[in-house]
Amino acid sequence: MELSEIIPHIEVLIFASDKPLTALEIVELINNAFGFLEERVSLDQIESALQGIIEKYNSEFYPFEVKESGGGFQFLTKKDFHKTIAQLNGDKFLKRLSIAALETLAIIAYKQPITKGEIESIRGVNSDYSVQKLLEKELIVIAGRNELMPGHPLIYTTSKNFMDYFGINSTDDLPKIREVLAEQMIEGSVINPEDFTSNTSFEPKETISDIVVNEEGELIKNDEDEHTETPNESI
Repeated sequence: MELSEIIPHIEVLIFASDKPLTALEIVELINNAFGFLEERVSLDQIESALQGIIEKYNSEFYPFEVKESGGGFQFLTKKDFHKTIAQLNGDKFLKRLSIAALETLAIIAYKQPITKGEIESIRGVNSDYSVQKLLEKELIVIAGRNELMPGHPLIYTTSKNFMDYFGINSTDDLPKIREVLAEQMIEGSVINPEDFTSNTSFEPKETISDIVVNEEGELIKNDEDEHTETPNESI
């Protein structure tokens, strides 16, 4: 089949699917649909067609796009239309994770696979509730047990829903910690010894106050002649 013939079938598969589709899944689905063809669709053909589809929907003409997210390809509305869609879906778009849940999720995302005990040692507080909420929202999954630790505790990792929720294709797409903190980092001030020995330092005679006490104990303003005296002469 020519690419022009394959593209519409790829588009309808992605559109109709309730989950992100990988390129391999699309290959299998199309070949199953056209099993009577002697020449089967290859992975290279599907990947080339997908690139063309992505470029097509990147056009400003379309309010949605095809994006590789959540481990596969799916149709997503563009960010510019978020407020409009929020009117249709109401509170669904207003729900937010709590700070505690976000902290727990961030630790799991960057340290996975990880046990609850390890999460709590990093956060410094009990994380039972946060872990349970993240499991309920299907943002994390139980990936087994750590057989090397006493009691063989459960280990947690992020799920495909997590990638879909945050619009990434894998955990490798997560921003690096250094990148996240780059704008918050402040360079320390560098102080050189010569800063304290420059020619602009004050001489002792320049530190004499403009106010002096006369022999009768009265405060008087120092005149220009008195500024030229040494400390011993002004006593």
